[in-house]
Amino acid sequence: IGVLGSGDFARSLAIRLVCSGFKVVVGSRNPKRKAGLFPSAAEVTFQAEAVKKTDVIFVAVFREHYSTLCDLADVLVGKILVDVSNNTEVNHHKESNAEYLASLFPACTVVKGFNVVSAWTLQSGARDGNKQVPICSNNQEAKRTVAEIAQVMGFTPVDMGCMSSACEIENIPLRLLPAWKIPIFLSLGLFLCFFTYNLIRQVIHPYVREQKNKLYKIPIEVVNTTLPCVAYVMLSLVYLPGVLAACSQLYYGTKYRRFPDWLDQWLQHRKQIGLLSFFCAALHAMYSFCLPMRRSNRYQLIETAVKQAVEKKMNVWVEEEVWRMEIYLSVGVIALGLMSLLAITSLPSIANSLNWREFSFVQSTIGFVALVISTLHTLTYGWSRAFDENQYKFYLPPTYTLTLLVPCTVILAKVIFSLPCIQHRLLRIRRGWEKGRYVKFVLPSATGEYSSGETSSNV
Repeated sequence: IGVLGSGDFARSLAIRLVCSGFKVVVGSRNPKRKAGLFPSAAEVTFQAEAVKKTDVIFVAVFREHYSTLCDLADVLVGKILVDVSNNTEVNHHKESNAEYLASLFPACTVVKGFNVVSAWTLQSGARDGNKQVPICSNNQEAKRTVAEIAQVMGFTPVDMGCMSSACEIENIPLRLLPAWKIPIFLSLGLFLCFFTYNLIRQVIHPYVREQKNKLYKIPIEVVNTTLPCVAYVMLSLVYLPGVLAACSQLYYGTKYRRFPDWLDQWLQHRKQIGLLSFFCAALHAMYSFCLPMRRSNRYQLIETAVKQAVEKKMNVWVEEEVWRMEIYLSVGVIALGLMSLLAITSLPSIANSLNWREFSFVQSTIGFVALVISTLHTLTYGWSRAFDENQYKFYLPPTYTLTLLVPCTVILAKVIFSLPCIQHRLLRIRRGWEKGRYVKFVLPSATGEYSSGETSSNV
């Protein structure tokens, strides 16, 4: 195997090829100076010599340096060139790097591949990073040869078709979390909404009504009140699109009708939404541990103790509040534990070790249980305070009452769908039954003979 180039990727590629049992010849413009950078088993020579000795050549140079290889055009005739380059921007050029390389060397066969693999992955082996290597070329035989090399190196080649797919392959490493943009913006939007709402209730209201400065609450208390709201609503948004999809299937009586684009996108982003929900819940737990350590909390405790001493209150134990906090904290820990399980099983390495029934049980059944327990956590936090008029600042209801709207809707819908009559109909639809579809039937006549006919399947 030939490697043209002496950069980091070329060195890592040579190491991996040597470890995979290939004889490697590296072509460099300064072989004596670069020889010490490569493994001793690899031969480092001039570019022309490397090209003559190999049939498959990895071109590990940048696009702007392709023209420096034009002097090798005669010895490159009939060779397979593997373009591993990437751009600095998405769709930076009108044509892909592989297509540009093919235009410079029309007598060669160009294959696009290995551009999504990092130098670190090459050095540490396919056990780290993504194992998939997209490959495309107009020559099936050359593509098969490169795919076999990838398999020997421990990667999984993915046939992406002809050379026209090279642009798409080159854009893959440049995309920054494409599946996370919508969930991140959704979580940030919810955070800003709840943060503003809590800011009005906890900081602005005391200042307007009582002239009290409560700005110190913003860094910890207001944020800690906002985070569980976001986590709770985001968790319910994981299961709400499934409810909407089931309603659509029941209404139209078929599973073959396409969902609206917004619902389809929502269904595809449930994993990311769930992980962000767990992230907010974990932050909420950490912030809650910080609450007793605040200096303001210590001052308030001392102030409360002094007031009780002045008023000569010997017993300040409130049985109801004690039970409420005990249940509230216990249920919250259980909810966070179940959400941790959901997050762990969302990781590809864990999910691949589970069969479909196990994965579905964890993500669907245990996930719904986590939503129910989170609802209990919220209800015990509110307790009877939802009916206290002093809790309505500027006539605004407490924040936790707003967060209950979407989760309770999801839980109620799930309970309705579990009714035998609805569950049976939904199961039939998901197994292929359609409302209004005609099916054949066979009935015995009065003489004992059988006659056939047609009727609608929903009769």
